[in-house]
Amino acid sequence: MSTARHSTSAELLDPPRRCPDLDVRDLEKRTRLMRIVTRLIAVSDLGCRDIARRAGLPAQKISDLLAGRLEHLSLDELRLVYHTIDPDGAL
Repeated sequence: MSTARHSTSAELLDPPRRCPDLDVRDLEKRTRLMRIVTRLIAVSDLGCRDIARRAGLPAQKISDLLAGRLEHLSLDELRLVYHTIDPDGAL
């Protein structure tokens, strides 16, 4: 007796292969930028709420960033936070 299952129901739940959220290059860029931004936040004199206010983002986005929830932030939002903390940064 075979234990293999027919996978059609699983395929319906899986996101399409060309989903923008699964773009490896985008994920790598966001991951690198997340590391840079979290380090800047750690050494900054600004609080998370102040950074969020200056960037025009909800404070929850900064909390998500610091908690490593990268999927909640876009590359543009990460760049915005970076330039909020380090306006002269070369990104």
